[in-house]
Amino acid sequence: MAPGPAGRTPVFERRAAAGGGGAGGGAAEKVVALTFDADMTADQGPRAAAGERFDNPELVALLRRLKVPSTVFMTGRWAEEYPAQAKAIGADPLFEVANHSYSHHAFSSPCYGLPAVAKDAMTRDVERAFTAFREAGVRNVVPYFRFPGGCYDDTALHALAPADVTAVQWDVVGGDAFATDADAVARQVLDGVRPGSLVVLHCTRSAAPATEAAVRRIVPELRERGYRFVKVSELMEDGA
Repeated sequence: MAPGPAGRTPVFERRAAAGGGGAGGGAAEKVVALTFDADMTADQGPRAAAGERFDNPELVALLRRLKVPSTVFMTGRWAEEYPAQAKAIGADPLFEVANHSYSHHAFSSPCYGLPAVAKDAMTRDVERAFTAFREAGVRNVVPYFRFPGGCYDDTALHALAPADVTAVQWDVVGGDAFATDADAVARQVLDGVRPGSLVVLHCTRSAAPATEAAVRRIVPELRERGYRFVKVSELMEDGA
């Protein structure tokens, strides 16, 4: 995307549906982007060392079996903890890897209790994540960024402009964070999706244990409704 107004980082949230669906418009194209946040904060190393799992290889395997193109928003700390998985995801043309910060700290506060990143450290935090991807051998990296918690303000948009990324938000919240009811997660997604929607889910077993089971229902039901799954890059390329 082009730079945002007045030197701000541009923000992409949802593709404008083709035809608009209004009077005289054509039928809206049924495309939807499933995105998965691979979260791990900079200070969670001891928890990982004690056996807590911040990855979800079963979910990734399911997406491969179902042939669902997806965008994974990965933290640099996650790539450091799981370099082999990060490299494998990045090498698979089914996926693209985007930046979810290095630390998963907040870029504006308050933000779900996350510690805050100082304004003068924001660009450095994003660049550190890209460095972690390179060191893990991650390919298919796209210049997109997701704010931890989705929290941002005008100060953050100005501060991140030098990073040359596009911030990506969403219009459908999967509600899988800390959820244990896969059917409830699936219903929330299925009720919210519209042509051009961008769904946020998670790729972290410890914090989102129901996601894989929810996706098992979400994907076939959306396909039955005529939806096609795309990566965020395709939404941006085809969007108005």
